[in-house]
Amino acid sequence: MDPLSIAALGLGGMFALILLHVPLGIAMGVAGVAGFGLLGGFGPAFSLLASETSSAFSNQDLATIPLFIMMGGFAGTAGLSEDLYRLAYALTGHRRGGLAMATIGGCAGFGAVCGSSIATTATFGKVALPAMLARGYHPGFATGTVAGGGTLGILVPPSVIMVIYAVLAEQLILTLYAAAILPALLAVVLHFIAIAAYARIRPAHAPAGERLSWAERWREARRSWAVIFLILIVLGGITWGVFTATEGAAVGAALAFLFAAARRRLNRQTFWSTLTDVASTTAMIYVIIVGASLFGYFVAVSQAPAALIRAISESGLSIGLILVLLMAMYLLLGAVFDEVAAMVITLPFVLPLVKSWGFDPVWWGIINVVLIELGMLIPPLGMNVFVIHGIAPQVGLPAIYRGVAPYIASNLVRLGLLAAFPALCLALPAYLKG
Repeated sequence: MDPLSIAALGLGGMFALILLHVPLGIAMGVAGVAGFGLLGGFGPAFSLLASETSSAFSNQDLATIPLFIMMGGFAGTAGLSEDLYRLAYALTGHRRGGLAMATIGGCAGFGAVCGSSIATTATFGKVALPAMLARGYHPGFATGTVAGGGTLGILVPPSVIMVIYAVLAEQLILTLYAAAILPALLAVVLHFIAIAAYARIRPAHAPAGERLSWAERWREARRSWAVIFLILIVLGGITWGVFTATEGAAVGAALAFLFAAARRRLNRQTFWSTLTDVASTTAMIYVIIVGASLFGYFVAVSQAPAALIRAISESGLSIGLILVLLMAMYLLLGAVFDEVAAMVITLPFVLPLVKSWGFDPVWWGIINVVLIELGMLIPPLGMNVFVIHGIAPQVGLPAIYRGVAPYIASNLVRLGLLAAFPALCLALPAYLKG
């Protein structure tokens, strides 16, 4: 068999394993080792398995993953999400749709100490959803707001999925974090605009709350000093070069632990529960990274990316049209696979293609994350929709999907802006490099 046929067979075999509910990382690893063995011999293939596993466990960049997950776990235990939500509500709750804006702002802030979309959605499903329902918000719009805001968890630095992209694409984590700041702010602004428009069209779905005095707002700001301090120390330290990403993650995890202990919310059960979650999530991510690396080597040796580049170059299609088709493909994959799978499966094929056109891989990384955010809201899967439905089973899935529609629209606008103006992603990293 020629290398391209083996590549197609390996890809088909990987999807067959996934359909059989084999974990993604193992499916990619089996396909990668088997395909590499057919092309170059099984001795080198098993040597590659050993070396990639060893490389993953010795990679200092990957050490940020368990530390940021730990920071998010202890921050949730400490009640920092509640602090953020009360502060955001104090600032915007008096407006029509203001409680939804507070939820979006709280999700963005908690994403800066969590790094996970699902964890952000689950946390604010317990914090913000009861408050919105109690104040007369439409259940579909309330649940849709939490699901839409939760997607910010993977874009606002520190983001676990950006670490995975940085390692697989051989980019600096700090550069990706800096590139994500303006798109994250743009996401919050566009979500606010979507909420304001929705509240104007359906005012009964998003009633205004009471207006707090400036003294009361200042009191809430003082009560929220811990989470503000944590965000400034971690993000500020990483962005301005005071810490490396790993050091910043370690400092953040230690501070979150101290806040949880100081507030007397940390006991033996919550402590071991947090560590167990960190261990299981980290193990899953490491298996995915090792499997993706093995599959990537197999794809590279098969010369499938080069053949794909030649085929597209000879097709006569414009680069802009191909980019649009790629983005549509990611939206479809995101509606079927989870937030990591769609990226790691396609990266060995898509990244060489994007580089061959002269596009910056950092820019494509941000575009990739935004596409994954959209995929977490779009039917038939929409991972965040299912998470919030699990928290509020009394709200039907059709109502939640209607509730996320404004946030899908705002994300599509943001995707178009980032695609048309790459400087929105690349200006801040260039400025910080001096």
